[in-house]
Amino acid sequence: MAKGNNIIVTGEPTGVRAEGVVSGTPKPGTVMEISAIASNGQRTYQVYQPGADGNQRPICVLLFDALQGQLPTVALVSGARCFVYYPRMGEELNMLLADVGGTAAHPILEVLMVDNATGLLIATTGTPESEPFILLEAFAEAGGLAHCLYTAY
Repeated sequence: MAKGNNIIVTGEPTGVRAEGVVSGTPKPGTVMEISAIASNGQRTYQVYQPGADGNQRPICVLLFDALQGQLPTVALVSGARCFVYYPRMGEELNMLLADVGGTAAHPILEVLMVDNATGLLIATTGTPESEPFILLEAFAEAGGLAHCLYTAY
């Protein structure tokens, strides 16, 4: 279960906020990256696609636009204005975990990597280059927001 009702949980976050246009229909809490395609001179953000699960890329997290009445559980529409956040090590965020059907609950302090092409967090498998999040709660909800710590690793 998520902590609070925002994506950024840390009380005084010091990461970098950015604005652009979203490509695709991701939900807030998804890991994003800058796309090579610009839209009217603005950066376009797409779901994290480094080529393989756990590959290294700068990580930013899709936020919801509370000023426009958007909810943290509603997917954005391709071409819409979006806000992203580049967290700093030690910051806490509510992140989307992938629905991995048929598996047991994720234990507290499980190390997570980013799934290629979905931008959702998954339990670490193999030998990834990057495992940037740790789960701060036991989590069993399929495909929901979970309280996580950004490790920057």
